[in-house]
Amino acid sequence: MSGRCRVLLVDDHTLVRKGLRALLATLSDVDVVGESSDGREALEAVREQRPDVVLLDIAMPGLNGLDATTRIVREFPGTRVLVLSMHGTEAHVAQALRAGASGYLLKGADVAEFTLAIGTVARGGTYLSPAVSKGLVADYVRRLDSNAGDADLTSRQREILQLIAEGLSTKEIAGKLSLSPKTVEAHRAAMMRRLGVRDLAGLVRFAVRIGLVAP
Repeated sequence: MSGRCRVLLVDDHTLVRKGLRALLATLSDVDVVGESSDGREALEAVREQRPDVVLLDIAMPGLNGLDATTRIVREFPGTRVLVLSMHGTEAHVAQALRAGASGYLLKGADVAEFTLAIGTVARGGTYLSPAVSKGLVADYVRRLDSNAGDADLTSRQREILQLIAEGLSTKEIAGKLSLSPKTVEAHRAAMMRRLGVRDLAGLVRFAVRIGLVAP
């Protein structure tokens, strides 16, 4: 890209967003065009602002960063997503890349790496924190694509799983997603079969393990 980079900040912690905004203000070629506290707000902000880069976390209320990423890259191909997360496991990184993220940066990164990551993603490249093994991630993604395991949920199932883990009832989830309660129950039953769990507690534990909600 040429010119100044327009960045949207997405994190459910106000202090994190303010810190990121203050840091980005020190960069001469970056403009922060907005802030959002969850995935749904982020979609609206991208629609209005059309940023070059969206900097977002994975675990957020309402709509997690993975599913927000999927929708952003599908609906706004000119916008690229850089995930900023505290989770550095291969599984978390692979999920972000499969969702369409162009980069994955750990929250422990220093200022120089942060600047490099944004610049790389803005120019159309892919950035992964050095702490993450690129070889292992690539192998993990290939294995998921060639032989999707029981834990490979659809975007809709992940969305419902997150809301279940956040404590919403079947009726509340149905209303929030414009689905019938029977459809929500069918998705829940399918997830339980696929994941091999027998109760809602098992679903919640899985949601925490893959980073959809905080412990």
